[in-house]
Amino acid sequence: MVVGIGIITLRLHDCRSLKSKRKIVKSIIARIRNKFIISVAETGLNDIHQKAEIGFAIVGNARAVINSNIDKIFNLADRIGLAEIIDTEMEIINL
Repeated sequence: MVVGIGIITLRLHDCRSLKSKRKIVKSIIARIRNKFIISVAETGLNDIHQKAEIGFAIVGNARAVINSNIDKIFNLADRIGLAEIIDTEMEIINL
């Protein structure tokens, strides 16, 4: 079994309240969930208006497939265009 973990750190421009931040982050999470069958959630930077952190996990049986899917998730988050990606991290664990 192979587990892939990814973290996307976003900068939200022109975001003045936590309510507007929540709306943008929920939209990004929903689009990622609709495209991929993965666990995804806002995992950090909860009290900062202009930054967000989204974490996700994906499980499979081939390291190459997991790596490819993580790259596709990063690309999708960038293409959505609601926020600027300022950092991405990924880790792939063989169990």
